[in-house]
Amino acid sequence: MKAHLRTPLILFLIFSCYFISLCRTSHATEKAARPNILFLFSDDQRADAVSAYDNPHIQTPNLDQLVKSGFSFRNAFCMGSIHGAVCQPSRAMLNSGRSLYHVPMDLKGVITLPQLLKQAGYETFGTGKWHNHRDSFQKSFTTGTAAFMGGMSNHLEVPVVDLKEGKFENKRTGKKFSSELFVDAAVDFLKQQPAEKPFYAYVAFTAPHDPRMPPESAMKAYENSQPPLPKNFMPQHPFNNGWLTGRDESLTGWPRQPEIVREQLAEYYGMITHMDAQIGRILQTLKERKLEKNTIVIFSSDHGLALGSHGLLGKQNLYEHSMKAPLIFKGPGIPENQSSDALVYLYDIFPTVCDLTQIQVPSGVEGSDLALLWRGKTDRVRDSLFTTYEDLMRAVRDERWKLIRYPQINKTQLFDLKEDPHELQDLSEHPDQKERIAKMLVELKRWQKKTDDKQSLTSKYPKPEAIDLTGRKRKPDQHQPDWIVKKYFDSE
Repeated sequence: MKAHLRTPLILFLIFSCYFISLCRTSHATEKAARPNILFLFSDDQRADAVSAYDNPHIQTPNLDQLVKSGFSFRNAFCMGSIHGAVCQPSRAMLNSGRSLYHVPMDLKGVITLPQLLKQAGYETFGTGKWHNHRDSFQKSFTTGTAAFMGGMSNHLEVPVVDLKEGKFENKRTGKKFSSELFVDAAVDFLKQQPAEKPFYAYVAFTAPHDPRMPPESAMKAYENSQPPLPKNFMPQHPFNNGWLTGRDESLTGWPRQPEIVREQLAEYYGMITHMDAQIGRILQTLKERKLEKNTIVIFSSDHGLALGSHGLLGKQNLYEHSMKAPLIFKGPGIPENQSSDALVYLYDIFPTVCDLTQIQVPSGVEGSDLALLWRGKTDRVRDSLFTTYEDLMRAVRDERWKLIRYPQINKTQLFDLKEDPHELQDLSEHPDQKERIAKMLVELKRWQKKTDDKQSLTSKYPKPEAIDLTGRKRKPDQHQPDWIVKKYFDSE
């Protein structure tokens, strides 16, 4: 080859090799830069059960730090439930990005968030509560340790199983407190995870779900200073909402005794304080592994809990304390110590994670991207919000007003949440509110049509509102340890 041709060819080959190398390096850097996702998910935690949210009666130093270093959504809701185990549909919605009547409880035929991330090259790891069938866990996670497939359990005897190479193995009973068991699994995963491979770690606690049996060490903060009663405490709910004798409502007798409610609140707070300490172990591991700067931490819960509010104990109602949950995002690109009052659903987390990981949102996902809120692109993702429970209750709320409809008894409640955030003053009979109620019922029906909720809002043969539960007692279920039975229940 002639010399005058050889030199340009050599330069071309050198430049080509450099360009290919540069492209590979750029692709590798982009891949490595994809953020890790650590999802911490509690069970039955009220939105106000975090010290940083103006609650001086609970100790949650690690959650408080997440609040200070992250972005909080103060109006995050579970849409509701088709049955008493509200946690199951809440988790189905969360993991599918779909609304209540558009997702099967076993997630069959639906792509889940961890499954999507796994397909995109993420290592997906799961531990703790998975209440949506084994098959959906199997398709969602690369690996799993100490996975609990049920709804509730004695916290010292949680039945768990591992997922290795696509198969379940090592079925056993946990020998330590549930929060420690799951965090041990999460910490082990983080310690072994290669720094160059992005991961999605789903850590789903069973705390503070009952049986409320916190370790003694976590109760020291509450031994001499029990939490005060909720501001909307009542001895009994003022009318029969259709679920007053359900399983959760039978964890103590009627009328509700203030001293028993305060004691249960202290135990509930103790469970959260213990869980908070375990969360601290995970966050510390992120720091030690130098993963903190490239990890987005999400903290939330499946819904709230009454615990004496409105004379109720459980989550089978549509008051704010039971449908609202904490929701925090913290990580690269997310503002620190800021919050939004926008109306959001827990299933909005799905498309938000898609945004943060630059993965296309699958068809069928109904949630909204919450990152738009902290980026200042909008101040809301919806104007109103719909909640539902069985065939017993339907509700719609906007930024200020909330209407609850009870179809089986043809009853309506209306609350001004700005002036009455604890929902104590029902304004439905006020003559000045007739037009507002009519408009909100129209909005409620619009939501029903949008979500394929077929429930009629009126009963032809309504059931009576009145119910007297004075002196009524119930036996505990099989999950209650003997000491709880002796403490709170009388034999029938």
